[in-house]
Amino acid sequence: MSSSLSQVEYVSHTRIGEKGQLTIPKQYRDELGLATGAPVAVLRIGEGLMLIPEQNRFRILCESIASVLEHRQLSPADLLETLPEARQSVFVRRYPELARRERGTRRGKRH
Repeated sequence: MSSSLSQVEYVSHTRIGEKGQLTIPKQYRDELGLATGAPVAVLRIGEGLMLIPEQNRFRILCESIASVLEHRQLSPADLLETLPEARQSVFVRRYPELARRERGTRRGKRH
C-alpha cells in the first residue's frame, strides 16, 4: 500500500443529498479505485462515520485473521480441524428443534 493511501487526511466538505447520498471527490475515487456502484462499508465510530471500500475491508479482515492465527501459532489444518464441532454448535443454536429431532433419530438407529 502506498504511503499516500495510508495517511489520515482531511478530504473536503460535502453535503448529504436529498436521498442521503454523499459525493466522494473524483481524485479520491480514482486513487482508491472506486467506480460507480462500488460497495463501501459505513462504520459508525461514536458521533462519526468512516467509509471503507469493501475490497479494503476484506483485506483488513484477512490480515487480522492471519495475525490472530500467527499469534496463537495455529496452522490452517488446526483451524479446519475445529470446523465440524463449530458447525454442529451453530446448527444446534440456530435450529434447536431440528437438532433435537436429529439427536433422537441418531439414538433410535443405535438401538
